[in-house]
Amino acid sequence: MEPIRVLQVVTLMDRGGLETMLMNYYRHIDRRKIQFDFLEHRSGKHDYTDEILSLGGNIYNVPPVSPFNFTDYYYRLRAFFKDHHEYHIVHSHLDALSTYPLRTAKQFGVPVRIAHSHNTNHEKNMKYLIKRYSQLKLQYYTTHLFSCGVDAGKWLFKHNNFQILNNAIDTKKFTYDAKVALQMKRKLGIHGKFVIGHIGRFFKQKNHGFLLDIFNRLHKINSDCVLLLIGAGELMNDIRQKAKELGLSDAVLFLGVRKDIPELLQAMDIFVFPSLYEGLPVTLIEAQASGLPCIIADTITEEVKITEHVKYVSLFSSIDVWIEQILSYKNGYTRQNNFSTINKNGFDIQANAKWLENFYLKLIPDNES
Repeated sequence: MEPIRVLQVVTLMDRGGLETMLMNYYRHIDRRKIQFDFLEHRSGKHDYTDEILSLGGNIYNVPPVSPFNFTDYYYRLRAFFKDHHEYHIVHSHLDALSTYPLRTAKQFGVPVRIAHSHNTNHEKNMKYLIKRYSQLKLQYYTTHLFSCGVDAGKWLFKHNNFQILNNAIDTKKFTYDAKVALQMKRKLGIHGKFVIGHIGRFFKQKNHGFLLDIFNRLHKINSDCVLLLIGAGELMNDIRQKAKELGLSDAVLFLGVRKDIPELLQAMDIFVFPSLYEGLPVTLIEAQASGLPCIIADTITEEVKITEHVKYVSLFSSIDVWIEQILSYKNGYTRQNNFSTINKNGFDIQANAKWLENFYLKLIPDNES
């Protein structure tokens, strides 16, 4: 029996939080029963392309939607669904912009159409008005609603009638090991340093500029600290230039997109995350699983707080308040493994992948028990 192929609609499969979550599920779902294909809104090869193909998935492309290409975008969406009748389930991860692929899927008779919320705000760019309009129309084209958390679901769907699918992780990969931490610190040339870490794309949402302001003040107080910035994005060069202007080039390490996130988390001493808005960041689940204390913005949902060492600070607070929280963990903090706590709180990928597998199977009439 051939597996059921589920079409996952995404922007692109780089190593962002949403994409990492999807790959966690893809790796752990029974691919003899369920297979994922991906409809990307960017062309070219991306971080997860090779792995997707190796797992048996297919990758298709349409252009990104913008105010300037609606006609071409609709044409390409219609052409895709006209050529692909094999999908009974389309699962879209574009937040409000899911309206467009799900509307087209409905027009071509796809019976199951899932919209999945991964955020709590729209970035105010040239697509902002399109997103606001799309958000009002989304409910007319969906059969099921998913969200990474309560706040993200209420934001996109404006009610409580949605299913939470946790941003689950393989907790065993993030088990803290002091030997691994020491090896990674030596490899990076930061042994003996107090290591502040951050993982995130270099977009306005992640607030890297403010993070640098915090670190700049901290470094003046304690020159033995370093900042690890993991990720890539359109603002990376701007942040690199700011670090240079602040005289922090030797203290801020721009590590780019990495595959060894579990090991890099081992090398950190604290995780700082001052985002302007978030859904439910998978990086914060990973950081907690690895035993890291996390100092995060109060814009981030309290649903992400699994351990007692997550501290919220207002973005309107002074930098001194952020530094006080960070330095409170410099001495006297005993790092411990939290994977069992993460599992108990519902973020184990094994259990969640099995749930999603059964959910998909029940949506296909021939698979109903």
